Amino acid sequence: MKIIQKIRPLKELITNYKKDGLSIGFVPTMGYLHEGHLSLVREAKKNNDITVVSIFVNPTQFGPNEDLDKYPRDFERDEILLRGEGVDIIFYPDVKEMYSSNHMTYVNVEKITDKLCGLKRPGHFRGVATVVCKLFNIVKPDNAYFGLKDYQQVLVIKKMVEDLNMDVDIIPMPIVRERDGLAMSSRNVYLSDEERVSALSLNRSFLFVDDLLKKGIRNSKILIDEVTKFILSHPYTKVDYVEVVDPDNLENKDRLEGRFLLALAVFVNKTRLIDNKIFEV
Repeated sequence: MKIIQKIRPLKELITNYKKDGLSIGFVPTMGYLHEGHLSLVREAKKNNDITVVSIFVNPTQFGPNEDLDKYPRDFERDEILLRGEGVDIIFYPDVKEMYSSNHMTYVNVEKITDKLCGLKRPGHFRGVATVVCKLFNIVKPDNAYFGLKDYQQVLVIKKMVEDLNMDVDIIPMPIVRERDGLAMSSRNVYLSDEERVSALSLNRSFLFVDDLLKKGIRNSKILIDEVTKFILSHPYTKVDYVEVVDPDNLENKDRLEGRFLLALAVFVNKTRLIDNKIFEV
């Protein structure tokens, strides 16, 4: 396994792989890896000749009051995990390598970023789209793998690839959960034992929705109000948003008909967690 910190040698290596006709699978991460990340790595390994994983905590996707400085980092642990999975390359650049002191160019995907996390975290998806675009230009993957816990992110990246005619296939992968149902996230490490119990209100709300649908609830506002009350009945919780949207374009749905996405963002004490599930009526 190669660990590469500079852009130029990685691009040269990728160019040689491409000349040899080898396919490149890519998993972009911010590190502090968990089983969700590793599920993406395994899919990339299974379907590509070369697997590249990037580890880069991207400053441009964090707001001024968010957790950039304290975001969990443990490269040595990540390296051991990725070596165990048989990854070919870890790309581990620092901020100066990815963003020059006079960096002026950003990628902005419109409309689909005006809601959910994009509404609550202004500039977040501009940072995500920019760094992913840069990584795609560096790694030149044939296939790139993203987890559906960040559902909006997947749609944003797919739209960017479509609109900018990028030659990469985006492979969405299912949410991986802990045994108790909590969606795996690097931020779960912030939770105390008591807070973690309250965090389960996110995934347990999906069973609550199943019951509401069985009772004939078809009005989105009623469902949103009931789910919000359910989550707030747990200690330490503060709802950032509960939304019912079309899973294809994230437009709000007034009626619970056909397929809809229930998207959640909840603070458990100071830790912001997201989760989602697609339902069909």
